[in-house]
Amino acid sequence: MARTAGSHSDITGPRVRDAALRLFARDGYAAVSMRRIAGEVGVQAGALYNYTPDKQTLLFDLMRDHMTELLAALPDDTGDAAAALERFVRFHIGFHHDRPDAVFIAYMELRNLEPDNFAEVEALRRRYEDRLEAILRRGAEAGLFAVPDPKIATLAVIAMLTGVNTWFRAGGRLRLDEVQDIYWDMVRRSVGGTVIP
Repeated sequence: MARTAGSHSDITGPRVRDAALRLFARDGYAAVSMRRIAGEVGVQAGALYNYTPDKQTLLFDLMRDHMTELLAALPDDTGDAAAALERFVRFHIGFHHDRPDAVFIAYMELRNLEPDNFAEVEALRRRYEDRLEAILRRGAEAGLFAVPDPKIATLAVIAMLTGVNTWFRAGGRLRLDEVQDIYWDMVRRSVGGTVIP
């Protein structure tokens, strides 16, 4: 199949992904057609298939790549559990703040993944959660944290941190680093942290 005139793989491919990301986040995966993505990019619908085999693959690639990037950027979790927990808190807020559409899709569109794709993305999510759970377990074993169920504590902390994306806007009353300070204090308290602030 011939490429659309004026189309360049290294330019159009990322534009297709960016358009899909925006549209999926704004309108939901089910409501977005390949034709709409093509219209957003400025190519004919048939040209999209030069960049992705179908809409499901496009969604899966966006979600998998987000999780892969997240895991690759995750800071070291060795050493003191309290310091590792603080690094995780600050990282999670900062990393996700820069990627609101990817975060929204990663949480809200899981249900639209086909079973094999869901399993792969879910396994990546579990790896991320496992890093935090390991920190909490280590802190509990050292007597720094009081978490009767580290798995539940992990899910609660991640939900709390991810919630920042729903309300924080740059230029508002608080700077991002101030929000990170406040959330670190709340997380520390929620796990019964004995760390002096």
